Amino acid sequence: MSSDDKSVVTRLRKLISEGGYQPGERIGEVRVAEQLGVSRTPVRLAFRTLEQEGLLQRANKRGFVVREFSQEDVLCAVEVRGALEGLAARRLAERGLPPAVREQLEGCIARGAELLGKGYLEEGDIARWSELNETFHRAIVEATGSRVIGDAIQRNNHLPFASADSIVIDSSALDREYQKLYLAHQQHQLVFQALGRGESARAEMLMREHAYIGLRYGALFGLDPDAESEAE
Repeated sequence: MSSDDKSVVTRLRKLISEGGYQPGERIGEVRVAEQLGVSRTPVRLAFRTLEQEGLLQRANKRGFVVREFSQEDVLCAVEVRGALEGLAARRLAERGLPPAVREQLEGCIARGAELLGKGYLEEGDIARWSELNETFHRAIVEATGSRVIGDAIQRNNHLPFASADSIVIDSSALDREYQKLYLAHQQHQLVFQALGRGESARAEMLMREHAYIGLRYGALFGLDPDAESEAE
């Protein structure tokens, strides 16, 4: 998937998460393409991607409708992914990092450091982060050699916002989103450190916590409008 295609996926995912399209609402390629200012081809690909993520469902042969889901559904799906990826990290730490996997994870961290090293985000950085983040998570799961864990994660990824690649980025507030990705990058480094040292319990805990980066860190970055009222 090209950077432009991923950008359309990210923008449409954000619209759905913010209620731009309501649950049960039918959406079509022409309407969305006009709203996003793109051609129908990347919109068609975005529909298929978000269908796999559980945000859209097919409406016979007449396009897609927005799937209904609750905040509790999202939190539960993310918690399940954290538990499964945590299990994968623990097993990998116990077995030891194979050289090829170590090199792959180091490459992801190096790319993340380069992307974030300039101190700010540009529009194209979102797709690049999405790619390296997905690679980092997939490498850990695949390195366990457990088809059971991999299959369970794939099934869970069909639930809304459950997959590691479905993080919501607000392209209109890249200064704040930079902080979120910077923290995620630091967590990648800590996970890699724990895996390399064979610290299985720590690796599992870090991967579980890492799953919540897009959901429960809003108050830290000024992204949660209810944070102030909840704190009072």
